Amino acid sequence: MKPRENFIRLKRFQLDEKRRQVAQIESMMAEFERMANELDQQIVSEQERVGITDVTHFAYPTFAKAARTRRDNLMASVEDLRPQLEHAQDEMAKAVEELKKVELLHERDQERERHAEEAAEQDVLDEIAGQRAAY
Repeated sequence: MKPRENFIRLKRFQLDEKRRQVAQIESMMAEFERMANELDQQIVSEQERVGITDVTHFAYPTFAKAARTRRDNLMASVEDLRPQLEHAQDEMAKAVEELKKVELLHERDQERERHAEEAAEQDVLDEIAGQRAAY
């Protein structure tokens, strides 16, 4: 295996790793948002059950307060993950560009080798034709 092919394999591996990172962060964000939505539904349900929607009311349900805090923490976590996601997406885009560059160089090298082989083969054929013409 040629060094450039090894380099391409390395770049593909790095790109795959960046894709996994992006997918993992997106998955975490989606899970946190899903959990926050479930908490919202539980909060509304609890408020309807007791008939109190004012958070500052002295009889506001403790469960609803705790669920609100948990929901707010989850949404804060989602917001904290956004810059990480953007950074991971930028890194993935860079990895894609690097892989494309290396693959283009590899294709160019293969084309150059193919042309060199064709030229060498043509030289052999020309030499054979020249020898036949001399007879």
